[in-house]
Amino acid sequence: MRGRLIIMRHGQSEWTLPQVNRFAGWVDVPLSEQGRRQAERAGQLIKEYGLEPEVVFTSLLGRSIITANLLLDQIDRLWIPVQRTWRLNERHYGAFQGQTRPDMLSKYGEKRFATYRRSYDVAPPALDPSSPYWQGQDPRYGKPWADGLDDLDPASIASESLKDLGQRLEPYWRARIVPLLAQGRTVLVVTHGSVVRSVVKGLEAVSDQDIRSINVPTGVPMVYEFETDQSREPEPVGSGRYLDPDAARKGMAQVEALGKA
Repeated sequence: MRGRLIIMRHGQSEWTLPQVNRFAGWVDVPLSEQGRRQAERAGQLIKEYGLEPEVVFTSLLGRSIITANLLLDQIDRLWIPVQRTWRLNERHYGAFQGQTRPDMLSKYGEKRFATYRRSYDVAPPALDPSSPYWQGQDPRYGKPWADGLDDLDPASIASESLKDLGQRLEPYWRARIVPLLAQGRTVLVVTHGSVVRSVVKGLEAVSDQDIRSINVPTGVPMVYEFETDQSREPEPVGSGRYLDPDAARKGMAQVEALGKA
């Protein structure tokens, strides 16, 4: 049997506009107009390639949810089942959330800034609970919405490394997404850049060092094929492929440029 994973970062948000250039993390930032167009284009690409997702997963952040809705509208699949989870949220950027990249670069210097932004196992300084960007009182992270997969409390997360993100994603990935791939289903995941990086690291065995240099474009779907014989976990067949390689390359360059601004 062959399963298929379509995974993508949401469309451009208002905070990833070059003239804004702020860390978003768990802050609920809306899509820009370009981001909405990217989401629609992603749907057109999925349609052109004859892909038919059967279930969609999103984070709890609006830029992920709206991207998925705009995409699904393009392929007339707003009716497919949707699962939303905080485990697909962007990496929690701690005290960097709401701050501009140029300000953080100036404050911490190039080496420490690059480490906080791109290293595998170093988290930025923790976010103070008094910050307006603290999610502790947000109802979407309250106990009624707990998934019961472990004891991790999303309301208490104050900062994450990419390693931390992978650890909070892992139980959900294995419990909810892997079984669908094992059944030969086509799964659409509309999420965030750091989540895509974490998934790529796991599926393609990218080293802790090499993951630093991987950038994820906004709004470009990437597809993985999986093989399974139902007696073991589905295995990826080759690397992921972007449905629009040119747009992906341009988008990666834009992401890299934001970190150098």
